[in-house]
Amino acid sequence: MEELAELLHRYNPWWSGEYKTESIERKLYLEQLKALGTKRDIVLLSGLRRVGKTTLMRQHITRLLEEQKPERILYVPLDAYGLVSFSIHDIVREFRKIHQIELKERVHLFLDEVAAKTDFALELKDFHDNENAKIFASSSSASLMKEKASYLSGRTRMLEVMPLDFEEYHKFRWKTPLGAESHMLEARFEEYLQDGGMPEYVLSRDPGDLNKIIEDIITKDIYLRQNLDNKLLLKEMFKLLCERVGKRVTESRIANILDVPRGTVGRLMSHFEDTYLFYEVPVFGTLNERIKNPKKIYIGDVGLRNVTTGFRDRGAVYENLVFLSLKNEEPRYVMQDGIEIDFKIGNRLIEAKYGQPPNEKQEELLARMSHRYKVEIADGYKYFFGEKKSA
Repeated sequence: MEELAELLHRYNPWWSGEYKTESIERKLYLEQLKALGTKRDIVLLSGLRRVGKTTLMRQHITRLLEEQKPERILYVPLDAYGLVSFSIHDIVREFRKIHQIELKERVHLFLDEVAAKTDFALELKDFHDNENAKIFASSSSASLMKEKASYLSGRTRMLEVMPLDFEEYHKFRWKTPLGAESHMLEARFEEYLQDGGMPEYVLSRDPGDLNKIIEDIITKDIYLRQNLDNKLLLKEMFKLLCERVGKRVTESRIANILDVPRGTVGRLMSHFEDTYLFYEVPVFGTLNERIKNPKKIYIGDVGLRNVTTGFRDRGAVYENLVFLSLKNEEPRYVMQDGIEIDFKIGNRLIEAKYGQPPNEKQEELLARMSHRYKVEIADGYKYFFGEKKSA
């Protein structure tokens, strides 16, 4: 266990002295982590690979150090090579041994990429039920979390970390709040349309960072983890879906283009969704109508799309950003008399148009529906200045 103790000291520098992260804070998420930290539930952070889950954990640790003893806080990246042979219990036992912490004493456990351990759900359940531990765990796989959810029923709170919104992007890119240079916002929003919100890329400006994220998701999170046999097909389907962002797609149409069985497309699509790479939006209607009609496709970050297809079709990119801002409200698209309206949420209809008004048929339909619904036209950066949506 000497090797394990050495690794834990390396991953937890605050045990040896002062610690502070130099990263830019994402206050919306940090405030949510603070609020969730007062509850007993296990907090599960999910989201795209490299979206900033680890950084948020470290930022929350920095805040905790203001009120907690450093030796009561453990951070561990469970996918690290040196930890392959150790269970989570092995690691936490060694942590308690190093600092002589009894089971009744409260500790904070930050378990990064928790799904790297096969029996993580059973282990987390045991910690929750039998030890005085507040647990924060992260994963880039929605399916693994859902698969193990029965073991953790009633014990978890999920927090999906999204790419930077425009306000965060502005802070990362120019280090100033939005209101400081209002005359520049329209031009800077155009850059946001192209760059997207992956924090590492926004800071580095190196497109290679985006390409590496795509490669890692396709290779590590899907191809290898799912034990697939055709990585080229995955890459071709990824590019095809990028080209169809904001459009209605069917499995049969994709299958015809790729010359593969429809079932194969469905399985690969589920893998893309599990890694938060793509989202599907069904039509508004009955269950039968949702099944029969094609779904609209959106990507988890527009920068990943643009580095793949090139920056074009700004309207589709803008619509994708509007979707991401509405995602947690479970939007549906509306199709009536052959006319499409982008999103319906409750009694709201939202049509995303970047620099152009709805077409004549859409205007007529929206006018007819305005007595039943609140009609909103999303156009340009000002749309994102409204009430912040919970992440």
